[in-house]
Amino acid sequence: MRKSIIKKKVEKKGSTSTYKTGQVIDKYKGVKVYYNGSFKNVFGRNISEDGYNLGLKYQCVEFAKRFFYEAYNHKMPDSYGNAKDFFDHKLAHGQFNKARGMIQYYNGKNEKPRKDDLVILGSTPGNIYGHCIILTRVGQDFVEFIQQNPGNGNPSRAQYKLLNNKGVWLIDSADVLGFLRI
Repeated sequence: MRKSIIKKKVEKKGSTSTYKTGQVIDKYKGVKVYYNGSFKNVFGRNISEDGYNLGLKYQCVEFAKRFFYEAYNHKMPDSYGNAKDFFDHKLAHGQFNKARGMIQYYNGKNEKPRKDDLVILGSTPGNIYGHCIILTRVGQDFVEFIQQNPGNGNPSRAQYKLLNNKGVWLIDSADVLGFLRI
């Protein structure tokens, strides 16, 4: 994670590294967050009862798709891809992302993030797949989020600073590309 992250542990006592793979460590709106250990771990594909591809078990994308599926009955038209692929750089700010069935906003523009937005982080030298998180609270100067598979020892919930400069809203992390909203 970037230096601008403000870690805030809200799960059961003990370090997240004491959990076993597949163990529930948190939940939001009734949707469970599972422990994965290393972000590179893969444990097969999770498919819903009606055949919808939720993604690779315990990965960040699987939690994001499962969250929107369970909380909002939303299925992404394109159910494949890494976290970084969820953000379409060819789209303009505020356009509909057909592959995800959501409206897409760029970080650092005139749209303030909202609770339940899906924030997309781009690839980094240490993680070429990117990462995605779901906002659980949005204040005037912070966003709190929940995540699955943040890497060993990182919490399931944390915060980023939220900056506002004359109506331009910026989630303070160099990795944040933008956010998607249903």
